[in-house]
Amino acid sequence: QVQLVESGGGLVQPGGSLRLSCAASGSIFSINAMGWYRQAPGKERELVATIDNNGSTNYADSVKGRFTISRDNAKNTVYLQMNALKPEDTAVYYCNARTRAYDSWGQGTQVTVSS
Repeated sequence: QVQLVESGGGLVQPGGSLRLSCAASGSIFSINAMGWYRQAPGKERELVATIDNNGSTNYADSVKGRFTISRDNAKNTVYLQMNALKPEDTAVYYCNARTRAYDSWGQGTQVTVSS
């Protein structure tokens, strides 16, 4: 199994920046891709960004040009740099690791964008 631990959430004003981190442990050799998802109150969980083992990335249209996903393979860590944050980015952000057999999820970290 893969274990994921997120960090870096918090309260930020509109237009501000945050960086989320997700450290993976366990069966990391089985991971094909990692990503970030988010869930706002009363809404379904949605994809934010993903990165595969080749470094190819994919972003939701709503975050393109503002968010950047990256990974440090030496640290088994994935990052989400979030710039120009908007109130509608407020949500619990979850880290995801995808293998052939299953998905692993982190516990989630709250991001609140408010003045």
